[in-house]
Amino acid sequence: MPTHPVTFFSPGDPGGRPDAVERANLLDLDREGLRAFFVELGEKPFRAEQVMKWVYHYGVTDFNEMTNISRPLRERLSAIAEIRAPQVLSCQDSADGTRKWLFAISGGNSIECVFIPDEDRNTLCISTQVGCALDCSFCATARAGFNRNLTVSEIVGQIWTANRSLLRDHPQGERGVSNVVLMGMGEPLLNMKAVVPALKLMIDDMAFALSKRHVTVSTSGVVPKMDRLHEAVDVSLAVSLHAPNDELRNELVPLNKSHPLDELMAACWRWLADGNRKKHIMFEYVMLDGVNDRPEHAHELVSLLGNMPAKVNLIPFNPFEGSGYRRSSEEAIQRFAKILRDRGVFAIARRTRGEDIDAACGQLAGEVEDRSKRWRKFAEPRFGERAL
Repeated sequence: MPTHPVTFFSPGDPGGRPDAVERANLLDLDREGLRAFFVELGEKPFRAEQVMKWVYHYGVTDFNEMTNISRPLRERLSAIAEIRAPQVLSCQDSADGTRKWLFAISGGNSIECVFIPDEDRNTLCISTQVGCALDCSFCATARAGFNRNLTVSEIVGQIWTANRSLLRDHPQGERGVSNVVLMGMGEPLLNMKAVVPALKLMIDDMAFALSKRHVTVSTSGVVPKMDRLHEAVDVSLAVSLHAPNDELRNELVPLNKSHPLDELMAACWRWLADGNRKKHIMFEYVMLDGVNDRPEHAHELVSLLGNMPAKVNLIPFNPFEGSGYRRSSEEAIQRFAKILRDRGVFAIARRTRGEDIDAACGQLAGEVEDRSKRWRKFAEPRFGERAL
């Protein structure tokens, strides 16, 4: 597939900054943090909004170009601070318009994010961890293991880079990223320290200015952190469900052993209890042939959801090497969807995008220096593999 030009930084090149004096990366700070940064410098808090507008609205990284800031402050910022997103290693385009970026992360790691254009939206799927701290058996990211959480700048830098790339490719004003989903590499709620300020930047009018309804956090069901997220920031929620009962979900999503379905569904109802929030939760359900796609599973799912305001996103499994699973047939997916719809559940059969560049759901892996020894958990065949 066509690959966009790639810029590589040599060790002495300030673009990569491995040899430079450590500076404060202002992409790591939300508005509150940036205001505190300027107060600590003896400046007025409103300097934060000035800098944010230059950075997020105009894509400026050179403080000397921020002409409504005094020259002494510009010089001081140049000495102590920087605006630096993760380095792009490669950028690939799919035949269907999907685009995937590979970013360099410290320690020999890399992460991926994916841009998915549609007629009515431009969605960016971003990563929050190097690898994933969880071990869902059908996910390529989980198989890669886990190294560390991403920083705020490494999270929002994915959006910032995508917007700059889109502006460069479409200078006539085609809209940039309109929707962000935290559904790439990692479990977002196990990185709350960075995810919450990153979310605040996404919906801040002085930063990315995205609608709260157009920013979606996906979780596999880290129940205590769901409640914390509910209190911290107003965004949309998606739950990676993938099974309608505890026995099956324990195998597919081992986190379920710690937070079984009754706890998870109770947390979902608490999320919906706030009348100011959008009145539904998206449930993601990967369709695995012969594992979770039978009619009885669909009927169980209807019973599990009850009268909850919910949308079910049926995701065709996207194979990767060594997965041991097969994608459900189109007939099985449509049969499953019909059972849900006939019982009053809103169900969507997702169209696979970016599969030709390994950018489809569940395929993101990057390069992970695994610190979790994840391979041990996959030494024995998982449930779906045993069933084949």
